[in-house]
Amino acid sequence: MSPSEAKARADWLDKADILTDALPFMRRYAERTVVVKFGGHAMGDAELFKTFAADMVLLKQVGSNPLVVHGGGPQIGEMLQRMAIKSEFIDGLRVTDRATVEIVEMVLAGSINKSIAAAINEAGGRAVGISGKDANLIKVTKLTRTKTDPDSNIEKIVDLGFVGDPSEVDVSLLKTLTAGGFIPVIAPVGFGDDGETYNINADTAAGAIAGASDARRMLMLTDVEGVLDANGVLIPELSVDEARARMGDGTITGGMIPKVETCIDAVERGAEAAVILDGRVPHAVLLELFTSQGHGTIIRA
Repeated sequence: MSPSEAKARADWLDKADILTDALPFMRRYAERTVVVKFGGHAMGDAELFKTFAADMVLLKQVGSNPLVVHGGGPQIGEMLQRMAIKSEFIDGLRVTDRATVEIVEMVLAGSINKSIAAAINEAGGRAVGISGKDANLIKVTKLTRTKTDPDSNIEKIVDLGFVGDPSEVDVSLLKTLTAGGFIPVIAPVGFGDDGETYNINADTAAGAIAGASDARRMLMLTDVEGVLDANGVLIPELSVDEARARMGDGTITGGMIPKVETCIDAVERGAEAAVILDGRVPHAVLLELFTSQGHGTIIRA
């Protein structure tokens, strides 16, 4: 056997070992729902986008039922700028008037949603792009924020416009699609009692869907490694109580707080566990689900 043949054989054996090691984890997620919130850097990187699509196909092929919930903040911002519509944020939420919500729905349920579905289909899957308005998937209540006036010290309710918080989630359509071999790709817009369309934070929508579908995992792809301790070291696992304590003592701060709160909400709604992981790493989803090392911070009851 020549050196090149020996190397090729060693590579094949390494790949076989990887598959063997992954088999117990594949069994763990067989016929179980995995909700993946897709957003951040991974959506803007062509290679990561393509890799993500292939990973969703693999999940389906090994027997899992992936549900993809996606964001699209930067794309919405670009379109609003092109349309000369001003936009502002309060507590990280986009104030959404009627003109803005039309753009939000057009971008989220249109171009972004269909591009993700198309990428999964191109990778060999059968993806279907839908929104939270389809088949009464996500019903919302209008979301408001309370602000304290610095001059008068009086609390005032801030109207965020057409921004909603999930109040009811009907996963019957998702069950029908997954049973038929499809991968649902969900845009985070929903409907209210008033019949209006509402913008929903993508993380929040993913958490609500994960809870309602009793997901084995909710995976939140972000642009950070996960939850870090006071020394900047990754915390691999937290209970719900520990996560709340870390928020209380200031270890978890800033933009990580709403992400951790979403994970807690998903678990308390019915998901087995939620994970915050770095979507900038190729195959982050597979590393988290099918290896013993994991890849981010898992939060469970």
